[in-house]
Amino acid sequence: MNANASVLVRRSRTCLAVVAVAGALGLLSACGGSSHPKPPGALSPGTGQTLPGTPGASGTGGTVSPPPITPSTSPTAGQSSAPAAANAVTIKNFAFSPAKLTVKAGTKVTWTNTDPDTHTVTSKQGSGGPLKSAGLATNATYSYTFTKPGTYAYYCTIHPFMTATVEVTP
Repeated sequence: MNANASVLVRRSRTCLAVVAVAGALGLLSACGGSSHPKPPGALSPGTGQTLPGTPGASGTGGTVSPPPITPSTSPTAGQSSAPAAANAVTIKNFAFSPAKLTVKAGTKVTWTNTDPDTHTVTSKQGSGGPLKSAGLATNATYSYTFTKPGTYAYYCTIHPFMTATVEVTP
């Protein structure tokens, strides 16, 4: 092989390596990430809600708690997780569970996001409902104390197909 052919082979291999690396980086950037941007900055409460340590504007308001900074304590194979409390909603696999929760007036309901994607807990548009969480990252919680009987429909504003209701009895 002559010197010119050797240089061309090295340049071809270099170009192929650059293209392969660029392609791999493109694939990696598309994998594992949410197609939805994470909300910037700190959590901020909506109308009638509070962050922990500040008084609410209506009832006891809602609160958003950041995810805990403790290691995961997920059950291992063969173990079952503890049953959910009667006033708790889990956000998992892009669904609210339970999809319908019935509580008495004065009950504080807490939602916990266990998905890797950010979700919200927001009253259905036009319902005048009180729920309006900030984006909830993995393991973050949102709480609201229901003071008036009624049926409160809500959804995730990021994933509108995620819907559920809380029925509040006297």
